[in-house]
Amino acid sequence: MIDFSKIKSKKEVGKCFDYAILPKQTTEQTIRDCCKEAIKYNCKAFCFSSSYWTPIVAEELKGTDILVGAAIGFPFGQQTSAVKAFETEEAVRMGATVLDNCMNVGALKDKRYDEIKPACELCIEAGIDWVKSSTGQYAGPTLEQVILMADCCKGTNTRVKVSGVKDPRPQNAYVFLRAGADLIGTRQAPQIIDSFDTMRKIGIIPPYEGE
Repeated sequence: MIDFSKIKSKKEVGKCFDYAILPKQTTEQTIRDCCKEAIKYNCKAFCFSSSYWTPIVAEELKGTDILVGAAIGFPFGQQTSAVKAFETEEAVRMGATVLDNCMNVGALKDKRYDEIKPACELCIEAGIDWVKSSTGQYAGPTLEQVILMADCCKGTNTRVKVSGVKDPRPQNAYVFLRAGADLIGTRQAPQIIDSFDTMRKIGIIPPYEGE
């Protein structure tokens, strides 16, 4: 869990956010401009919809510590494993340094599981670094769902990433982080990071107590 009492500034909190640009109408100029924003706000990663944009993002982020985040099987995860494997190999070959792999939720439902807990357990068993709430394209998670994900991953090496943060985004994003998420993926990363001082002023983020 993130200890906000040790985070002093907006620059530091930037590493709690992946800047995600996913719309189908996204242009090359938008990708390049938003990569520059990701650098400005010190985000953890810049995420995009497929390997198509990987070379451009890798070019823009060269020399920074920001991860190049390609989506695999976006947005429904219903490709075959062979197709996902090819997408993965291609994205890495082009310069991706982190991958958002979309789970086939229909296949999970066919097993008649309660979705969240077994999905987290499968990711933990497979050694996946992050378990993610959704693609962020549709309904976002509830606070209770994020808490359940965090509880499932507690004591493991798998951490929780939340996408699909809805309005009011700054308040909801920081509450998810305080509830046990370690990372937020959102197109509104700059807006949410800019609200850091306000969220601290009103008490959503605790006061800074130093190292």
